[in-house]
Amino acid sequence: MSGEASGNFLFGYIRFAHFSAGYVLSIGFLLRIYWALIGNARAMQIFWVPLWRKCFWREVYHEIRWYAFLTVESERSIGHNRLAQLAMFFMFTQTITFMVITGFALYGQGAGTDSWQYKLFGWVFSIWPNSQDVHTWHHLGLWVIVAFALVHIYAVVREDACRAGASLL
Repeated sequence: MSGEASGNFLFGYIRFAHFSAGYVLSIGFLLRIYWALIGNARAMQIFWVPLWRKCFWREVYHEIRWYAFLTVESERSIGHNRLAQLAMFFMFTQTITFMVITGFALYGQGAGTDSWQYKLFGWVFSIWPNSQDVHTWHHLGLWVIVAFALVHIYAVVREDACRAGASLL
């Protein structure tokens, strides 16, 4: 960029977009939790995973084999299949919660100890007293989301292509 650094506010706009995206993600996640509470059984599917059932793990194994082209047929189900349910559980209930908590903790640190963000999420710095550690973990969460998005795109294309091919036969 040309000119003096004080004459540009590009990084300030990028930070504002990042903080706005964090608020949108947080509000969307709260709405998703609300929908799970008032919606049908499939709305609750990513929050309730029957990890103790053998048939659940058998179906997950079958889906992994199907996505890896090791078996011909996939289980047909309404809503997410068992592998997708497990992936969505870990992505949304674990990763997004982690990103919201660490993001608001970092935001609260910049906003000051009297901000509501720091009052609600400042406890994160008792786990990681070094702010850079929280930044690093938050950044790692970004890469988990990126990896999930790539795998999700593959799964959607694979599912759609196979379903379309089956309907043509």
